[in-house]
Amino acid sequence: MLTPQWLDQLRSRTALSALIGRSVRLQKAGREHRACCPFHNENSPSFYVNDEKGFYHCFGCGAHGDAIRWMTDHQGLAFMDAVKELAAEAGMDVPAPDPQMARAAEKRDSLHDVMAAAQAWFKASLSGAEGAAARAYLATRGFDAHTVQRFGFGYAPEGRQALKEALSRFPEPMLIEAGLRIAVEERDPYDRFRGRLMLPIEDARGRVIAFGGRILTKGKTDAPKYLNSPDTPLFDKGRTLYNLHRAAPAARQSGRIVVVEGYMDVIALAAAGIADAVAPLGTALTEHQIEMLWRHVETPTLCFDGDTAGQRAAMRAITRALPLLRPAHSLRIVRLPEGLDPDDLIKQRGSRAMEDILGEAKSLVEVLWEAERDAVPLNTPEDKAGLKARLMAHVETIQHPDIAGLYRRELQDRYSEFAFPRRENRWQQGGAQGGGGNFQPRQNQRGSGKWNGKPSPAPSSPESIERLNTRFAGAGTRDALSAAIIAGLIRWPAQLARHAEALARTPGLDPRFETLVDCCGAADALETEVLATILRDNGLVQPKAAEYAGLRFGFLIPETSEEQAAAELAQAIDLLVERPVLEAALAKATARFESELSDSAFAEQQRLLKRKLEFDSRLRQMATRHAS
Repeated sequence: MLTPQWLDQLRSRTALSALIGRSVRLQKAGREHRACCPFHNENSPSFYVNDEKGFYHCFGCGAHGDAIRWMTDHQGLAFMDAVKELAAEAGMDVPAPDPQMARAAEKRDSLHDVMAAAQAWFKASLSGAEGAAARAYLATRGFDAHTVQRFGFGYAPEGRQALKEALSRFPEPMLIEAGLRIAVEERDPYDRFRGRLMLPIEDARGRVIAFGGRILTKGKTDAPKYLNSPDTPLFDKGRTLYNLHRAAPAARQSGRIVVVEGYMDVIALAAAGIADAVAPLGTALTEHQIEMLWRHVETPTLCFDGDTAGQRAAMRAITRALPLLRPAHSLRIVRLPEGLDPDDLIKQRGSRAMEDILGEAKSLVEVLWEAERDAVPLNTPEDKAGLKARLMAHVETIQHPDIAGLYRRELQDRYSEFAFPRRENRWQQGGAQGGGGNFQPRQNQRGSGKWNGKPSPAPSSPESIERLNTRFAGAGTRDALSAAIIAGLIRWPAQLARHAEALARTPGLDPRFETLVDCCGAADALETEVLATILRDNGLVQPKAAEYAGLRFGFLIPETSEEQAAAELAQAIDLLVERPVLEAALAKATARFESELSDSAFAEQQRLLKRKLEFDSRLRQMATRHAS
């Protein structure tokens, strides 16, 4: 007789991708292989082969199995013929079967038959006397008879051997393989589900592949509230979405799929008329589940409870989705009012309130920004710099270059608006003169004269001009990066207003920045020549190429487009703004280490030194990107 142990050894010696690759063209996809499904017609790959788990799975039609099932379902072999062929290739001897046992093996029921029989028994148990507690619980949830019937509720009676006795026609190894019984060393196997309200979990074809059970006895404090089947040849929880076979047709009508946290939430929504809901099964949303959702709608809506756990679940989903983002495919996210799950909300406020909240779903980038902004207090410059570092770390995980660039710009804009609040506009628009606008700045912070299109009074002597031009040089702030950015802003005047607030809030910058910021209110009307004149009239000089020799920023290269120049100029300004914060933090950490000589002080200094090296590396990469 073929024991489960022998069959497991056969499977472990068979390279599933090599076996399937003989008749299906597979492509490597991370740790897996993928292809267009050989069991149904499709244009994009949804068939995956996992050698580590020894399973293949199609997200489109639900085909799932191991090496033996591949030989029977795809190659058309009988069970024993499939086993013999695989054993010959693996160099294993097939145990000589008893003729009677061999005939039984040929006729044996499949795992699907086992699961269907278990489901029928659970449903019958719910209707019997022993199912009274389960029926009472369903009544407290407000589920009507139609909902109970539609979703197939059942009951697993108490007793460690009850299911085995009810399904005695199936051999013990098959019940264990199906996840219905648990085998332990030196003890008799026992039923996995006992004293629980049962719910079938079905595949894309509507076949039962697993179960979920909710405990009903409050005294069992050590037992989990919800218990799901383990992974089996039929069931992989990371590749299964509860209720997808019902939600997919509804989604084609609504153009929406709602992902909630648990299967009881799905049923509560369905009972309220929201039929396009699914749920993961005991795990955070996986990459495979996200891809499954995208095959039905481009922007699924994730709905999380309004507590701390719900926020953590949202961030886990976001971090898994970011590397997968592609054009037109993303996620929208809803957080329910704190303390409420979908069932609570519907009972208190009605299904219309749930629909209203779903209609207010936020974009992925908005939720990412809010979650990181609110993650920790932001009281110091270092705290705010940490926020930016976390946001940019998320952006780095996005694989699609266009989406990564757009996310970087969007998050940088939000960060600048938050970290550098708008100050009072010092510009007042005057009346038209000579057909053109006349912008007049209020007195600037240095106390210099106003600029109204006419030259300001010249400094009284050459010596005063020299003092103005060298005042900042001795402080070390007039470096190549500053000069390059000033030259870029003069070349692209329309970018001044975009970055004025960030520059105004950054201490110790080249004074030429302050002069340019002073006239940013007129940026739309200004041109390169006008900005150069403003600098000169204020006793400052326009940057010469020698000041930033060796730097090849895109915004300084003549053939660069305006869009590309704007993006690269924004990145350079981000570095300029970040530098003083980083240097101040490093100086503070170094002083602390020199005074304390403690391990924590040393660790903090080394962490900031590493960040400084990373900063310098980013600057070098930007500045040499366009070098020939």
